[in-house]
Amino acid sequence: MINLMANSTSQTPSEQPLIIDDFVAPKCDGFIEILYQDDDILLINKPSGLLSLSGKNPLNWDSVHYRLVNGQKGLTAAFAEAKLPHRLDLGTSGIMIVGLNAIASKHLNKQFQARTIQKRYVAMLEGCLAVDEGQITAPIAKDKLLFPRVKICQSTGKTAVSEYKVLERLRQPCRTLVQFTPITGRTHQLRIHSQFIGHPILGCDLYKSAQSEHMAGRLQLHASDLYFEHPSSGERIHINCPHSF
Repeated sequence: MINLMANSTSQTPSEQPLIIDDFVAPKCDGFIEILYQDDDILLINKPSGLLSLSGKNPLNWDSVHYRLVNGQKGLTAAFAEAKLPHRLDLGTSGIMIVGLNAIASKHLNKQFQARTIQKRYVAMLEGCLAVDEGQITAPIAKDKLLFPRVKICQSTGKTAVSEYKVLERLRQPCRTLVQFTPITGRTHQLRIHSQFIGHPILGCDLYKSAQSEHMAGRLQLHASDLYFEHPSSGERIHINCPHSF
């Protein structure tokens, strides 16, 4: 195992173009797949390109929450009390857990706050990682001048740790399929940690190399596994959802 630690700050804001927060999400033709359902929870597979919550911009109304509360015509019923105890980035696909009543949602929120819920992701990285598994330790700070980006910064960043394991190395072009286990849960953690070690996630528009964004038609990051305690039964549950890239 190799440990990779940050020893420098990221580029200063003056060295990067200013990002204006006028983003409008493209239409998402994918649909939410229900993986499991009972009286208290849903486990769903979020498509890449769908917001978790509707945005402040009225054009960004479509989201996981909107579709769950209002239903997906011909596909899923409406869940009027649906709450999202956690979220996935727009481009990230995969497992999300949904509370269907106030008691279940409160229980799930407590589990996330106590960090007893474990999440695993699968990602396709640019290039071939030389080491089969390791840990990335690099503190992450908000970058107010470059919203929505974050930055690696020793002086102002919060501790951020990601473990990775190589699943497969691919050629032509050289890529590495990895499993990520985030030990902490910082904004954009896996995306910026991948860039930090010189192997950005394919399709990422914010943390990239000269060519990595254009090597895939979507962000190749997928929430593949979730381990949690059922809010009613107390049973420890593990669910897996395979990636599609």
